[in-house]
Amino acid sequence: MNKAPKEAFRRKHPGRSKRSTPHKGKGRQVETKALNTIKNLLNDKPRRRDLLIEYLHLIQDTYGHLSYPNLTALAHEMKLSMAEVFEVATFYAHFDVVKEGETPPPAITIRVCDSLTCELMGAKTLTDKLRATYGKSIRVIPAPCMGRCETAPVAEVGHRHVINANPNVIESVIQSGEFSPEIPNYKNLDNYTNEGGYKLLKDCLNGNYSPEDIITKLENSGLRGLGGAGFPTGRKWRFVSSEPSPRLMAINADEGEPGTIKDRIYLESDPHRTLEGMLIGAWAIQATDVYFYLRDEYPHIRHILNTELQKLDKLELKNLPRIHLRRGAGAYICGEESAMLESIEGKRGEPRHKPPFPSQVGLFGRPTLINNVETLYWVRDICEKGPDWFTEKGLNGRSGLRSFSVSGRVNKPGMKLAPAGITVNELINEYCGGMANGHNFKAYLPGGASGGILPASLGNIPLDFGTLEEHGCFIGSAAVIILSDKDDLKAAAINLTRFFEDESCGQCTPCRIGTEKACNIMTSGTWDIKLLEELSNAMTDASICGLGQAAPNPIKCVIKYFPEELA
Repeated sequence: MNKAPKEAFRRKHPGRSKRSTPHKGKGRQVETKALNTIKNLLNDKPRRRDLLIEYLHLIQDTYGHLSYPNLTALAHEMKLSMAEVFEVATFYAHFDVVKEGETPPPAITIRVCDSLTCELMGAKTLTDKLRATYGKSIRVIPAPCMGRCETAPVAEVGHRHVINANPNVIESVIQSGEFSPEIPNYKNLDNYTNEGGYKLLKDCLNGNYSPEDIITKLENSGLRGLGGAGFPTGRKWRFVSSEPSPRLMAINADEGEPGTIKDRIYLESDPHRTLEGMLIGAWAIQATDVYFYLRDEYPHIRHILNTELQKLDKLELKNLPRIHLRRGAGAYICGEESAMLESIEGKRGEPRHKPPFPSQVGLFGRPTLINNVETLYWVRDICEKGPDWFTEKGLNGRSGLRSFSVSGRVNKPGMKLAPAGITVNELINEYCGGMANGHNFKAYLPGGASGGILPASLGNIPLDFGTLEEHGCFIGSAAVIILSDKDDLKAAAINLTRFFEDESCGQCTPCRIGTEKACNIMTSGTWDIKLLEELSNAMTDASICGLGQAAPNPIKCVIKYFPEELA
């Protein structure tokens, strides 16, 4: 090796000596106290990169925040660069990274949902009152949809949700000092098996059915992915099963689309029905491991799943895959399947370029089957009752059942199990008790924040995949938000666009800059229609993933259907 360049450098810089470790005072040094803290906290847990987010949660749950010394020690202990740990810790909204010299957050944090439905029901006024009441003694911050839109406005004190929230109820929770999640009554393993649960899985494992039998049933049923994309479920299972092993499975329970509550309701009431569908899917594709990715806004469901998954050993089933329950950290983008995979791997939740698709190169580079909670919920019924049982349920020329999450200006909001192809007028009148008193139907969101906004005059369109696209909308996860003549459509579009601005992962310029510019234009007074249309087209055409591509939908719809709102 030629040492001359190094020797010349030392002669030019005599104060610098050869060293194999960072010079003291350069870079961020690991503090002995913090290192001992992290070692004790992790104990004998494996130091794998894919567990980074789990360990960040562990630190935050223990100390209430993430300090720089603890993050530095975690990086050292996991043999990761500080940049790798810091970039992940600062990406997710639920991690409080406290810089040196900064004051840690107060012991109590109140998060007030600022999604569209909660804003309609007075969330902003509630936030202002709480801040005026508690000052700096309690942190009060806005938060995106908490998946409880039927009981808006919603707040979260610590990890305890407060439905139909008002200052008095929140104060009573604070005085009680009980900030853990409330665990609802649900169908546990014994209840589920007493009703025939897991018989289908046992039949599969015992050879009474082949993977081909199950996949064919799903194909014939027409069941589609019910997280929003709508890809045919049986076809997806077939694609993944044809890829070389080893294969993996991932469950997308990151239900973050504003207005969506269905997955929460299924998991908190009948969790094993989804778990059985999951295990049948894993058997069908011969997955070695299953990763269940649950949004952090559902701590009560995390408790339920942790409890019930431990009971599966009682079934004495052989050759079950290893099940890993993974915790999100407050990032809507992780509902996008490839961003979810990145998060499971312990990284920032940034969408991947496609192709290759996850069915080919997914989690840890392996072929991966990804399914939504509701999709798996229907597997048992379809296989036991037959595909025709499912297909014959539709209306208006459509087939199947859909779980509509209905919120807004109706008398009885909630999750409504109804035939696919039902119209919003039928949904309001037959399932939701009509419009709320004093409100007249004016507009609706058929698919949450990203699904666009339609006027009441288009209230007889069948709600299903492929029926709304010609009107500039889509059904997505079937989160239907009802607006009335008392609501400001311009303000609604601003709320939705601000949500996308906050939730953009920042990876691609069209989405990162486009959502910010759109918000600035929309809140500056009179809308510059031509500029907003150009900006919307650029975002739709050039964004990497569905977030940026769908973010302009509310803007386009208000311009197209409600021009009088912009006058």
